[in-house]
Amino acid sequence: MKAPRIIFTVILAILMGCNTATKKKKEVKTLAENNIPKVVTKDIEEGIKANIAKKVEEGGGYFNMTSKGKELRLKLVRVHTEYLSNLGPRRHFACVDLADISGDVYDVDFFLDGDPGSMSVTETTLHKLNGKPFYTWKQREDKTWYRMPVQDATSDLLGVIEGEDQFEFHYEVTLPELREPAKMWIPIPQTDDYQTVELLTINAPTEHQILEEQNYGNSIFYMELSPEHSGKKLELVYDVQRREKMPYSDVSELEKYLNPSLLMPVGDRFKVLADSIIGSKNSEGTIMQARALYDYVIDNMRYIKAGRYGTGDAVYACDALTGNCTEFHSLFISLARSAGIPSRFAVGASIPSDRDEGGIDGYHCWAEFYAEGKWWPVDISEANKYSALATYYFGRHPANRIEFSKGRDLLIKPGPSSGPINFLAYPVMEIGITPAFPKTFFSFQRKSSKETS
Repeated sequence: MKAPRIIFTVILAILMGCNTATKKKKEVKTLAENNIPKVVTKDIEEGIKANIAKKVEEGGGYFNMTSKGKELRLKLVRVHTEYLSNLGPRRHFACVDLADISGDVYDVDFFLDGDPGSMSVTETTLHKLNGKPFYTWKQREDKTWYRMPVQDATSDLLGVIEGEDQFEFHYEVTLPELREPAKMWIPIPQTDDYQTVELLTINAPTEHQILEEQNYGNSIFYMELSPEHSGKKLELVYDVQRREKMPYSDVSELEKYLNPSLLMPVGDRFKVLADSIIGSKNSEGTIMQARALYDYVIDNMRYIKAGRYGTGDAVYACDALTGNCTEFHSLFISLARSAGIPSRFAVGASIPSDRDEGGIDGYHCWAEFYAEGKWWPVDISEANKYSALATYYFGRHPANRIEFSKGRDLLIKPGPSSGPINFLAYPVMEIGITPAFPKTFFSFQRKSSKETS
C-alpha cells in the first residue's frame, strides 16, 4: 500500500494483519450527517464473498493471483469473520483463507470501498502462506500503521519443523508381572511417501511375528509371553526420515472412509450437528465445509485430560467437549463423514522441535479429509492449543513426527480376545484374557540439523 493511502483507520483495522483485535476509532462527522449507510460485519462478509465469486467466475473457476512469479489458482476456504472491519466511511477490511490447487493455503488481506450491496475491492495482498506471515503491521508515532516484512519468521517460531526432519526413535516397553501366558501387539511404523523408516534393532525377550492388519495394511509386532518374561524390556529402535505432509493425491477407496466405526458413529445427531455447522456453506465447496467443522471443534472443544479421555469416543467428545487428540479428531471425523466428507484417522508421536534428544510425552493422533481430489492433513488439537497455527494445521502436518498406524477398529489374526483394536499407539496386551497396560516410553535423538522450507 502506498503511503498516502495508509489511513490511520486502515491499518488499525488491519487487525495487525488478522492477528490483533480491532480498535475503535473516532469519527469526525456522524454517518447520518454524511448520508452514509451503517455497515455491519455481515455486509462486509457478503461484499468480499461477492467480489471473490465474481473473480472466480471470470477466472474459470478459480481466484487467480500471482506470488513471486507463481500463478496461483485459489479456492475460497474461509472468511475470517472475526477480523472483518469497517475502517471508516465506505472503507472496509476483510481477511480470508484461499487454498491453491497445490494444497497451499494463503491468508489474503482485502481492502474494499463502497456501501452495503455495492462494495469493490481496491487492494489485495498475500499476508500468510500456511500460517506463516510475509509481513506484519507496525504503528508509527503518529498512530498510522505500515507493513513490516517478517525477516526472521522461522519454522521454529511456529513450533513445527517444516521441510524435512531425521531422527532415531526408540519405542520401549517394560513388561508387567505375568502370572499366566500373555500376548502383546505393538504398531510397526511403515515407509510411505512422507516417512522412510528403517528398523535398526529389536531387543525382545522372546521370539516375535510381524502381522499384517486386514483393513488398513498396518504392520503389527506380535509376541506370546510367559511368566518368565515378567519385568523384562522390549525395545524397538528406528531410523526415521520424515517430510512435511501437505495435501496429496491417493487412490484409496473413499467409501470406507464414510462408514462408521465402533466409537465414531455416523449420522443421527452427528448429521444434524454437521448440517447446522456447515449451514450456508453447503453450497460453497467441500474445503469450506471441512473448515467449518474444523473451526467448530477448535472453538468448542477443550484440551483436558480428564474423564473418559483417550478412547476416541466421538459421542463422549460431543457431550463433554473435552479430551485429548483422540477426542478432537474422532468428533471431527464423525461430523465430516456425516456430512459426506471422507475422513480418516492416524496415530504416532510428535517429535519436539525445541530440542534434539530426550523423552517424548506420549502418542499423538491426527486426521485427514478428502476434497478437491486430495487428502488434506489436519491437526485440530494442536490448532486448538496454539491458535496462531490454526491455518498451518489445516492442510499440513509438520516433519517432526512419526506415524505408527492408520485407522480404527483394526482386525488382526491372531487378535485380542476383546475384538478389534480401537487404535494402535501404545501396546495392546492381554494376560490370559485380561487387558494389561505395560509401561511404555518413547524417546528420540535428532540425527541432522533441522531443515526448513
